[in-house]
Amino acid sequence: MASNRNLRASLNALAAAGVMSIAATAAFAAPCQGPGAPTTAQTKCLTAITIPGNPLRTFDISWANPDRAEYYFADRSNNGIDIIDTQTLTFKRTIGGFVGVKLGNNGAVNNNISGPDGVTSHGRWLYAGDGDSTLKVIDLNAPVSPIKQIISTGGTTRVDEMALTTDGTLLLASNNAEDPPFVTLFAANGDAAASKTSKIIKITVDTTIIPTGFGLSLEQTAWDPQTARFYTSIPIIANDPPGCNFGQLTGPITCHGGMLVSDPHNPVAVYGAFDPTTNTGVVPLPACSPNGATVGPHDNLLLGCTPGNNPSDTQTLVISAKTKASLSVNGITGSDEVWFNAGDNRYYLGANRAIGGAQLGVIDARSNFLVETIPQSSNSHSVAADSRRNLIIVPQVAPVAVVGVGGDVTNVGAGICGGNSGCVAVYRHDVDHDQDEDHEAGH
Repeated sequence: MASNRNLRASLNALAAAGVMSIAATAAFAAPCQGPGAPTTAQTKCLTAITIPGNPLRTFDISWANPDRAEYYFADRSNNGIDIIDTQTLTFKRTIGGFVGVKLGNNGAVNNNISGPDGVTSHGRWLYAGDGDSTLKVIDLNAPVSPIKQIISTGGTTRVDEMALTTDGTLLLASNNAEDPPFVTLFAANGDAAASKTSKIIKITVDTTIIPTGFGLSLEQTAWDPQTARFYTSIPIIANDPPGCNFGQLTGPITCHGGMLVSDPHNPVAVYGAFDPTTNTGVVPLPACSPNGATVGPHDNLLLGCTPGNNPSDTQTLVISAKTKASLSVNGITGSDEVWFNAGDNRYYLGANRAIGGAQLGVIDARSNFLVETIPQSSNSHSVAADSRRNLIIVPQVAPVAVVGVGGDVTNVGAGICGGNSGCVAVYRHDVDHDQDEDHEAGH
């Protein structure tokens, strides 16, 4: 297709200039194949980028910065943040210095103390959480020693998902594996030339809402500039509905989740039930126990509900940041990281816990209808999109036969990657073509 021809021409030009990387060559040695690259999908698999080093056994969140044409990938298997050039689709470098993979007594990866984990960026500054409860502040313009600050959040487990205000001056990061879980509000660097990140306040949720001692958590955070609030997904809260089981009783979990609304300009140490006068506090959710959260058009948030938290929550939820009214999206569930791509007005869901196997979910943010699902490797829970180039980027784990527990138990990832080391898969949505099709279909 035309996009592949353009990409190949771009890489041929780089090769002629003597700057084409080994990773770029590996990408074209591994074409997309199999059920993860359906030819009938609107979201088409473009290429697969191999990461140098260890095969991908475990990874966490990823982030795209279209202004820098870069993608940042929390690669625990190689103890660092991998950077991919989204203009040429080549591997650039890995920023090391993270704790990497930590195993539990059963030989499986202990996510709670492995790292890197959450990652986000603004301009030259990249922020990444690590498994030792530290936030690492990275200067992307620094050719050597890019980690400029290491800040402890005061916990013993990982700093996980995080979000920045639009100007990059305030950062909210979750310690999801602490008991009780908490988030930390930081003063971040914005567009400053030197790093000056510092902690402002540690924030928890009232124990009547998130009881202690049951391993409950706080997950993905999103920033909405219109309401000037952070929105953090809470997988399980008590008394939603009243008398439900959040872990204090035997049997399956029956409580749904919530959404923490926090005001970074007037933060408090402990948030309780939602207060509409301040637009802060915990909003209980109907039939949703979310991990992921992202802000789409019209101040709507998409929350990635998952039956992995509550077996009855088999939908995806879209909720208004202003009114808190919500609607269900059927046909996709089990998401971890979710992402709104302003380039094509679509939500993309890393639904590794989808019923029937891991999927990349695609939802039209205009209609809030499911467009399609595309099979992925069995632990593909991370997704990000470059809105300028309409690239949707989904990492794939290596097969279980190669990396052991946590590896892909299907043949989907190997087909996408064209090999057995795992990869970063790149999809593209042809916006103009598919928008014409949508209009013809009356959407």
